[in-house]
Amino acid sequence: MTSQLVLTMGRDALTLLLMVSMPVLGSVMAVGLLVSIFQAVTQINEATLAFVPKLIAAMVVFAVIGPWMISTLVDYIRRTIESIPSIVG
Repeated sequence: MTSQLVLTMGRDALTLLLMVSMPVLGSVMAVGLLVSIFQAVTQINEATLAFVPKLIAAMVVFAVIGPWMISTLVDYIRRTIESIPSIVG
């Protein structure tokens, strides 16, 4: 196993991590921004008003994009496990 192979596998893993996590993080960030703007305009400082919409947005994104996320992760894990014999031997 060469150092180049290890770096390539690490880069692929980080790329996959970013690709899978971005839909959830992006939607939660957008909802948080909208709620913050709403709270600033109306001067309502309620903690649950900031938390509950983010939680609902994350659940909706997981429900819609969850199957794609799981299949992408399973494909990556399968490719990694199948490449073990060629890496070792």
